[in-house]
Parts: sequence; structure tokens; C-alpha cells
Amino acid sequence: MKLFLASGNPHKVAEFQALAAAVPATRSLELLPASAAGGMPAVAEDTGSFHGNALKKARALRTRLPPEGWALADDSGLCVDALDGAPGVESAYYSGPGGDAGANLAKLVRALAGVPDGRRAAHFICCLALVAPDGTERLFEGQCPGRLLHEPRGVGGFGYDPLFVPEGLDLSFAELERAVKNAIGHRGRAWTALMASLEPAVTGSWVFP
Repeated sequence: MKLFLASGNPHKVAEFQALAAAVPATRSLELLPASAAGGMPAVAEDTGSFHGNALKKARALRTRLPPEGWALADDSGLCVDALDGAPGVESAYYSGPGGDAGANLAKLVRALAGVPDGRRAAHFICCLALVAPDGTERLFEGQCPGRLLHEPRGVGGFGYDPLFVPEGLDLSFAELERAVKNAIGHRGRAWTALMASLEPAVTGSWVFP
């Protein structure tokens, strides 16, 4: 199975390639970046929902793929209880269209200044959209609950990882080993749901049961 990831974010590509590398070789899965198909088409992520944005990206990439290619898109974000769910679907653009991950993180720290520990609950969410060669579409979701620190900690991960501590742990996503984050994180949980929905066919291709 050739699975093309609809993302130009190298951090996301690395996370998904690590997840794909853990799939048994007998399942013949190859995860490729959008650059292997000529690059990710420009897509306006304007649907207002994780599901809608993920589907829009997967459909756009599928138009560039070879006949046997599957398109996979991720739309993820951080939802903070004390901010009524923000930054949410706007997580990548929280600090404005010209902002970057560092600016987004700094804005979130400022927005939560003075918020006590007991009100710093948050969760990461990941929606995956998969478009099969025959046009069949499926959606998968994973969530990871946790809390937010007052200041960033750790140098790993990306985005809001240095501020987020998953439920049951004392280390931020940016302090955890990648394998641990993949096992408990929102992308890992969405990926597990996706893999459980697919069956390898006798021909060597994959099918939805």
C-alpha cells in the first residue's frame, strides 16, 4: 500500500513515518510525503472543522496521485477549556497569518497568564481523512487529554508540545521520547483507529472490510 501524506510539515511527516515504521512488514505499507507526488496542492483550510479540513486536504492530494495511491490528511489542534476550546481548529494560525509555531506558543502562554492549575485542562485532537484509490473516504479521530504548564518545558516535539502534559504523566510532550508520545498521543490514537479499519487484500493492495 502506498500512502501519501497530505502535509508539508516535516514534523508531522516524521511522526507519521515513525508510526508507519511500526507496522509489521507483512502488511506492506509505504508512507510517502506529498513531495513524492509533486508536492501538496494549495488548500484553504476554511471549513471550520478538523474533519472538514482534513477531507479537503486529502481530496486535493488524491488528484495528484498515481492510480494505486491512497491519500492521508491530518488536521490537528489544541483545545483549551479555559479559552472555550481555542485555539482549536485555528491552532496553526493562532498568532495570525504571519505567525509561526513559536509565536503561537507565546500567545497561548500570555492568554493563560494567571489561570490557576485547576483550570488548565486541555486536549489535543487529531482527525485523519483517508481517500482510497476508488474514491472511498473514511474519517478517524484520536484525542489526548491533559493539562497545560505555566511555561514551556522540553526541546522535543513541535507546536504546543512544550506546554502540554498528557493525563497521568508529569512530563510535557516535548520532554517525552518520540515512541512514548506516538503511543499515547492524539495522532497515534487516530492512526491506531485507521489501521484497525483496513485489511490487506490477497492482491497485496489494501481494502476497507
